[in-house]
Amino acid sequence: MNRINKKLQADKKLLSIYFTAGFPSLNDTASIIQDLEKNGVDMIEIGLPFSDPLADGPTIQASSTQALKNGMTTDILFKQLKDIRQTVSIPLIIMGYFNPILQFGVEAFCEKCQEIGMDGLIIPDLPVDVYNEKYKAIFENYGLINVFLITPQTSEKRIQFIDSISSGFIYMVSSASVTGGQSGFGDEQMAYFKRIEAMNLKNPQIIGFGISSSETFKQATKHAKGAIIGSAFITHIKKEGIQGIPNFVNHILS
Repeated sequence: MNRINKKLQADKKLLSIYFTAGFPSLNDTASIIQDLEKNGVDMIEIGLPFSDPLADGPTIQASSTQALKNGMTTDILFKQLKDIRQTVSIPLIIMGYFNPILQFGVEAFCEKCQEIGMDGLIIPDLPVDVYNEKYKAIFENYGLINVFLITPQTSEKRIQFIDSISSGFIYMVSSASVTGGQSGFGDEQMAYFKRIEAMNLKNPQIIGFGISSSETFKQATKHAKGAIIGSAFITHIKKEGIQGIPNFVNHILS
């Protein structure tokens, strides 16, 4: 069974952390992953930096720019992660845009992901229909779960279709905006969380965008299996360095 599916069976709310590979420094990637697992994080999204991100807010954009300046590439990321499964057992997902994957070669990329022990991919700009028609068989052949995003604007019919071709979790974007923390979720967002929960989809939902504190983590996970934190974590390690990871995770889970 894929590690993502195993983790989703856990009788707890899941904390997933997103960070940009190659940030703050080029060679921090493996250390960050190891420290996050040691401090109780359930799942990690490793951001493959790209020069033209669509869904990222200013914090993640800036971290991607810095990672690219540091010299991060797809090849370097694969080299950094080649031995990661000797020390880390939680699910690892690469999150990135389709252009670098296409340039690398979709099948070659998937083969490499399987080789180094990745569990899934999140590709926000790969249309669901294109994936289903052209790439689903390749992903499945290499044991990779492809995670799709839904937003408050996604139609019920579309959500049902996404659910039908998914095999892990659905990434539920909390609002129609880019990534970034906020102080709390309003009535409209909470109503959206409840509406999706009431659909009783076969795949659990994990909520991302706008989660930055213990309070917003609890709000999000009231109606979902877990929550994803990205911008707030990147801001923290930019300020405190990677030695600040235990404090950050403890604060969220407190």
